[in-house]
Amino acid sequence: MSPPDSDRLAAIRSALMDWYGVHARDLPWRMAPGSAERADPYRVWLSEVMLQQTTVPHATPYFQAFVTRWPTVGALAAAPDEAVMGAWAGLGYYARARNLLACAQAVARDHGGVFPDTEDGLRALPGLGAYTAAAVAAIAFGRRAVVVDGNVERVMARLFTVDTPLPKGRPELRALADALTPEPETFDPGDWAQALMDLGSRICRPRSPLCGQCPLAGDCQARASGPPEAWPKKLAKVPKPRREGLVWVLVDKAGRVGLVKRPDKGLLGGMLGLPTSGWDAGEASGPPVVADWVEAGTVRHVFTHFELELEVMRAEGQADLIWREVAEAEATLPTVFRKVLVRALAA
Repeated sequence: MSPPDSDRLAAIRSALMDWYGVHARDLPWRMAPGSAERADPYRVWLSEVMLQQTTVPHATPYFQAFVTRWPTVGALAAAPDEAVMGAWAGLGYYARARNLLACAQAVARDHGGVFPDTEDGLRALPGLGAYTAAAVAAIAFGRRAVVVDGNVERVMARLFTVDTPLPKGRPELRALADALTPEPETFDPGDWAQALMDLGSRICRPRSPLCGQCPLAGDCQARASGPPEAWPKKLAKVPKPRREGLVWVLVDKAGRVGLVKRPDKGLLGGMLGLPTSGWDAGEASGPPVVADWVEAGTVRHVFTHFELELEVMRAEGQADLIWREVAEAEATLPTVFRKVLVRALAA
């Protein structure tokens, strides 16, 4: 790969930062472009973890609820595990919730409640990968960091028509992002990182990109070469495997629903859930109690790596379970179990 022309890189930087100064999103974890005050590392970190694999509109109410309930990293570190897991329910990828609590506890315990201010120091915290550490370093601490997520990969692939398909092309895309990332003396690292994020999520979209509104349209090789949607190149998707199982919805005479705490490790680890069998390791092999179980339909749910079909069984009775009011269960259960509960209670 030949290094990009320095004059072209400078023109791209200037055009993007001019656009961001006018069109930056007003988000509860951000500072305005050009602000002399840096964003709170806790809020930046929390927002970045929440935004992995979800959208800003979906994550924002969760963020606001978290910072209202736990306004500092120390407050979050002291929170009960079940409370954090319950507040996270609906955001998916529940290992992130476990890592969130572990990271908060490490910051409180090992760093006096203050986040490390370097990329390397942030990478050493539980659950902080390369992207999150770079984002916090740039946005909260003004460090030059190469912040690359899926949006930034798409922008790089289109600007420079990178033909190496993902995921193999990631090193090349990161090298291009590194070449394009300005020095702090030229543009603020946090503004730069967020400008690229905004461009990728709002303008350079995976489908139907808004090229007419893009400040880099004149420098985009994909736009000049054909439909921009042709980049980034991707390998053909492998069909997801399919799993099947049973889920047991036990309701007592008071109308409460019986739940279990899932094992700390594994899918939906540490979360409250409904008793299940047949689809995940470490589960019970049958119903939680002998009862007059009746079929209540089927629920399908798609996880990252597989599709799940659960046959829903319902009964009334009593067992050694964790009992919750239905409204409370619906508010705290992961999405797949909320679907099951709705199906069971409607049957």
